[in-house]
Amino acid sequence: MYKIRRAEKLADKIYLMDVEAPRVARHCEPGQFVIVKIDEKGERIPLTICDYDREAGTVTIVFQAIGVSTEKMALLKEGDAFRDFVGPLGCASEFIHEDVEELKNKKYLFVAGGVGAAPVYPQVKWMHEHGISVDVIVGAKTKDMLILKDEMEKVSGNLYIATDDGTYGQHGMVTDVIKKLVQEEGKKYDVCVAIGPMIMMKFVCLLTKELNIPTIVSMNPIMVDGTGMCGACRLHVGDEIKFACVDGPEFDGHLINFDEAMKRQQMYKTQEGRALLKMQEGDTHHGGCGHCGGDE
Repeated sequence: MYKIRRAEKLADKIYLMDVEAPRVARHCEPGQFVIVKIDEKGERIPLTICDYDREAGTVTIVFQAIGVSTEKMALLKEGDAFRDFVGPLGCASEFIHEDVEELKNKKYLFVAGGVGAAPVYPQVKWMHEHGISVDVIVGAKTKDMLILKDEMEKVSGNLYIATDDGTYGQHGMVTDVIKKLVQEEGKKYDVCVAIGPMIMMKFVCLLTKELNIPTIVSMNPIMVDGTGMCGACRLHVGDEIKFACVDGPEFDGHLINFDEAMKRQQMYKTQEGRALLKMQEGDTHHGGCGHCGGDE
C-alpha cells in the first residue's frame, strides 16, 4: 500500500497528493508518469508526475475529478493509501540528457494549460535547479482554476498568466500571450514545451510552426496498461505509429496528428468505437485492453 502523506484541494475538482512511494521517487524524472489504483477492482489511472522528493521518498500527483474513479480519489485523505502506485513510466524529458552548458545557451518557453501546469512544473523546476532561466505561460479558464502559481513563480525566469475570462493576468488564451511575446516584444525562443488539453496543444503547435519554434508536447490519450500492449494510446507521429505510454509521452508537436488523436480518444470511450478502431487499425491496433477483444 502507498500511503498519502498530504492531500490538498487546489481548485474546484483539482487535487494534489504527496504519496509515499520511495522506489518510484528514487528513479522518476521530469516528463514521466505513474499509474495509480485505489483498490483491487479500481480503474488504472495514469497521472503525470508533478514533483518528487527522493529523500522523503514521496511523489506528488495532481488530478482533476472528472469521473467515478477520480471522484473516489478526491475523497481520500492524509493517512489513506493507494492499492497500486506504478512507475516511473514513459520516457523522461529529452533535455535532462543534454549538456547543461549547452542548455543554458538555449531559450525555452514552457506553456501550460489548466491541469497541464502540474507536469510543466517539474520540468521548469529541473531547469531552475540547473541554473537555467526559462519563460513560462500558464493558462486557466478563470482565476479560481489557476494552480501552482506560487510554486511556478519561484522557479521560472518570467511567469505570464492568461485566463479565458480575464479575471487574472492577460485576458485570452495562451496563444495570445505567445503572439504578444514573440511578435510584439520581439522575444526569440529555441524550444517550446506545451502541455495541456489536446485542443490547446494543437493550436499552440499551429502557432509555433508558423513562428518556426520547435515544439514538444506531452500527449495524454486514454491509457489502460501503460506498457504499450493495449494500444489505447496509439498516435500518428509523422508517418509513424507511436504509443504514448512507451514511446512518449513527449513528442514533436509539429508531427502529431491532433485531429486523429482527439477523434480516437472519443471513439475509445464506447464499446462500438473500440470495435471499429480494432477493425480499422488491424495488426497495429495491439490488444490486451480487455475491452475490444484484441487480447483473445
